[in-house]
Amino acid sequence: MNTDDVGGILSRYHTVAVVGLSPKEDRPSYRVANYLKEQGYRVIPVNPAVKEVLGETSYPDLAAIPEPVDIVDIFRRSEDVPLIVEEAIKIGAKAIWMQLGIVNEAAASRAREAGLKVVMDKCMKIEHQAIQSPRQSSTG
Repeated sequence: MNTDDVGGILSRYHTVAVVGLSPKEDRPSYRVANYLKEQGYRVIPVNPAVKEVLGETSYPDLAAIPEPVDIVDIFRRSEDVPLIVEEAIKIGAKAIWMQLGIVNEAAASRAREAGLKVVMDKCMKIEHQAIQSPRQSSTG
C-alpha cells in the first residue's frame, strides 16, 4: 500500500512546504499550492530559483524554513525524492506527499521508518476536493 490515511493527513496537518513550487500559473505545482492556500493551509514555497511565490517567501531547501512544517509536498522527479525525504526527517515533518506520477518506494520506506506518513502518486488538490465533497451521484 502506498498511502497512509490521506483524509487524516489533510485534516490534521495544515502547514505545507511545497518543494518545486513554480511561480508559473499554468504549472500544476502553482495550481495545487494556490488551491491549498485558498482552503486555509499555510503554504511555504521551496524553490531556490525564486524569492517569492503566491505572496510567500520561497526558501532554497527545507532546512532554511524558519517554522515547523507538517507536510512536505513534492513536485520533483522521483529520483530527487530520497534527499527531500532525508531533509523532511531532519526538520521534523509529519508527512511526505509525492504528487501524481511521483513514486519512490525506497524513500517512502525510509520516511515510514522515521515515523512520517507517506502518500505517493496522488494530487493533494484532487484528494482534498474528494474529501470536501462527499461522494455524490454522478448525475450532476
